[in-house]
Amino acid sequence: MPSAKSRAFTLIELLVVIAIIA
Repeated sequence: MPSAKSRAFTLIELLVVIAIIA
């Protein structure tokens, strides 16, 4: 299911962005 994978990837990217900003 690509949808689930895409969702997980988005979550990881969001976490990375927050980590960079923080």
